[in-house]
Amino acid sequence: MADRTSADSGRTDGAAHARTGPEEDGTAPPAEYRTAELARAAGITVRTLRFYRERRLLPPPRREGRIAWYNEHHLNRLRTISALLARGHTLGGIADLIDAFEKGRDAGGAAELLGLESALVSPWSEETPVRLTPEDLAAHFPDEVTSDNLAAALNLGYVAVDGDEVVHVSRRLLDASTALVGEGIPLGAVLEAGRVVREHADAVADLFTNLVRAHLFTGVRELSPDDLRRLSDVMDRLRPLAKQVVDVELALAMDRRVRAELESWSRPGGQSGPGGEPGGPGPSGEPRSPSGG
Repeated sequence: MADRTSADSGRTDGAAHARTGPEEDGTAPPAEYRTAELARAAGITVRTLRFYRERRLLPPPRREGRIAWYNEHHLNRLRTISALLARGHTLGGIADLIDAFEKGRDAGGAAELLGLESALVSPWSEETPVRLTPEDLAAHFPDEVTSDNLAAALNLGYVAVDGDEVVHVSRRLLDASTALVGEGIPLGAVLEAGRVVREHADAVADLFTNLVRAHLFTGVRELSPDDLRRLSDVMDRLRPLAKQVVDVELALAMDRRVRAELESWSRPGGQSGPGGEPGGPGPSGEPRSPSGG
């Protein structure tokens, strides 16, 4: 039975679901979201979502009685708004861009910012945000929720405060951090490792985007509608390839590093401390001699 107190508040599991019945071509129907589901997927509050809707920043939802149903287009629009806000645009300016884009005015600038919703703003990560009470957070990291660790997590963007709750950006990152702390690694060290990984991940992302710009869009100064469509297609094809390359290279690197570490520990007096102390593997993964040579 539907919740009579909030007809469009959404299910509690936060998962999008498909419309009933297959499409005419036999493909799976597109996912749809109730209000609360869409807000969770976009990483915003229901109040913010309703504010955007009142400001006409979102297209009207599909109505089914009292229930509002949103789709991937609405989710991409919300992510676009968040990205533009992060770049310093005001809500009024964003509203003007959306109006221009939808009415066909200022097609170049508006399309560049808003017409790439699915190609550039739609995230590659597919992460699910998690809402936590302070008690939930303390249960994940017993005796580790200090002001320093909270500040580090906030600076990384792992968590954000929303009223009386904390929103973690990723269920998978939360689970991984919890498991590492459960193994005995301090939360501060886990967060510092996350910061370093972020730097390397940014460098890898720069590498792939520079490849596209340098070799597939050489000399393109302003994206035409055809360029936008081509870029969307390229990014869709690049997504699994980039993830595959990073996954394989990380696995191979871990194989090399673990083998070198085991070899260093198997030698008498060869145990290494953090950072490759004498006897441990050097930067290249090869074991160092006790003299450091």
